[in-house]
Amino acid sequence: MISIFTAGGIAILVSAFGTPILLRALTSRQIGQQIREDGPERHLIKAGTPTMGGITMIISMLSGYVLSHLTGTPFTRAGWLVVGSTTLAGGIGLADDWIKVSRRRSLGLKKGAKLGLQVAVGVLFALGVRYWAHLTTAITFTRFDVPGIALGAAPWVIWATFIIVSEANAVNLTDGLDGLAAGSSGIAFTGLALIGYWLDRQFSLYRVPPARAIDLALVSVSLAGSCVGFLWWNAAPARIFMGDTGSLAIGTGLACLALEMNVALLLPIIGGLFLLITLSVVIQVIAFRGFHTRVFRLAPLHHHFELSGWPETTVIIRFWIISALCTGLGLGIFYADYLSVRK
Repeated sequence: MISIFTAGGIAILVSAFGTPILLRALTSRQIGQQIREDGPERHLIKAGTPTMGGITMIISMLSGYVLSHLTGTPFTRAGWLVVGSTTLAGGIGLADDWIKVSRRRSLGLKKGAKLGLQVAVGVLFALGVRYWAHLTTAITFTRFDVPGIALGAAPWVIWATFIIVSEANAVNLTDGLDGLAAGSSGIAFTGLALIGYWLDRQFSLYRVPPARAIDLALVSVSLAGSCVGFLWWNAAPARIFMGDTGSLAIGTGLACLALEMNVALLLPIIGGLFLLITLSVVIQVIAFRGFHTRVFRLAPLHHHFELSGWPETTVIIRFWIISALCTGLGLGIFYADYLSVRK
């Protein structure tokens, strides 16, 4: 428990006090966000706001995770896999953000290159899980000692890569309003941290070793803390954006944690807001290309409500509530299954 509080506390402090240092550095170099031209008109005033704030989020995650082990908790390969994959994904986002600000355009890496790099991170993670950390590749809903769906090496790599790429881009789509992605991600990471802690406390009912469970909980808490600390500066009106550096790292971290805890089938519920926003984009594209009509005034979904007259802060807070309800529902399902097994 001490290590968990240490991880969260350090991550919050590093993120909260490190972000203004990065903010000043970016401002002095006039490195600011480019705004999409088809977005809400009120967003035009955000043009030039410093971006790449995800740099401090990654640093704070690393700080919280590493320093929390000074309490005596052992490192595990599972934990390092999540931390490494999250950092690599942040590197992809950083390259994307740098191209945007250096060339002063709203598009960064080419879609094919960006997707290819994300797939590479997913494949590396999946292979690491299978052959380095030697974790189970069976799929279960809430990680109980049940056979689950056994996957071979190739199906597991495909499955894990799909989850990682999907979640990373889902969080990326959610990062469209001040504090929306940081707040909702912090809630989701807190939920996964509770699951990791519960796996540790009730290890006799699970296949996951206690050391690995608590290590994954430390990664979750570190990521939650980085989101909370960053939110101090990212809350509306945002003084800095996380950029793809932060959103791709956050989404990858969520996916990797869920895969290693073996609750990936629960992730669409815990991260229900991200799924909802992604579906709004898919529906909009299908409707426009297939039927030449629009279901929403503008996708992703949060922009639809903005154009419907909702103030930005109203959209953000209500979406945070939805995120909290989704995470609570996921935790409720997890705990209900635990009670049924315990009987």
